[in-house]
Amino acid sequence: MSSNLPAMENHLCRLAACTLCPHMQHPPVIGRPVTSAIILVGQAPGDKEPKLGRPFAWTAGRTLFKWFQEALGWSEEETRNRIYFAAACRCFPGKKKTGGDRVPGKDEIENCSRWLAEEFTLLHPRLVLPVGKLAIAQFLPPAPLNEIIGRTFRINYAGVVTDCIPLPHPSGASTWHRMEPGRGYLLQAMQRVAEHPAVAGL
Repeated sequence: MSSNLPAMENHLCRLAACTLCPHMQHPPVIGRPVTSAIILVGQAPGDKEPKLGRPFAWTAGRTLFKWFQEALGWSEEETRNRIYFAAACRCFPGKKKTGGDRVPGKDEIENCSRWLAEEFTLLHPRLVLPVGKLAIAQFLPPAPLNEIIGRTFRINYAGVVTDCIPLPHPSGASTWHRMEPGRGYLLQAMQRVAEHPAVAGL
C-alpha cells in the first residue's frame, strides 16, 4: 500500500464535485480512498450505484465480488478495502429512450479519462483490471473477449507501465462469463489475478 492517502482523498473530493459532462447524471460515483497497487476499472455506474453511493453496488457487483471470493478468498468488504475502484465514466449516463442504459459518448469518456490518468500518477499501479468491453477499450485494441480474457498484457497508460488482466462484465444480461468457453477464460483470468505479485502485497 502507498502512503499517498491525503493526495487520494483530495483527488476524490475534486472528482466528487465534477460536472464536466452536461448529459451525465451527477454526482459521480466514487470508491474508497484506497492507496492500492491494483486498480479495477469499470465501465460506468448503473442507476442503483448513485443512490447507494458506491461502484458495483447491485447485481453485477454481487457477481464480481463472488469472483474475488472464489479466486482469492476475499469478501466484498475486503475487496473494496484492498483494490482501488475506478471507471471509464464515473457518472450514470442515464437511460435510452428505447430502454436500457445509454452508452457514454467519446467526449464523456475523454472528459473522465483525466481522472483515471491522475489516479495512475498517484498510485503507480502494478496491476490494472478493466471490467467489460468499454473499460478494456481504454487500455487494449479491440478484440473478441475469447482472445483477451485469461491473458496478461503489459501496457503503458498515462506514462505508467503496468500489467493488465481484462475481465468480462459481470452483467446478469450476459451469458458469456457463465457458459463455456467464456467461463473457462474467466477462471484463467482470476487465477492470473490471484497469482499476480501485486496481490501478495495486499
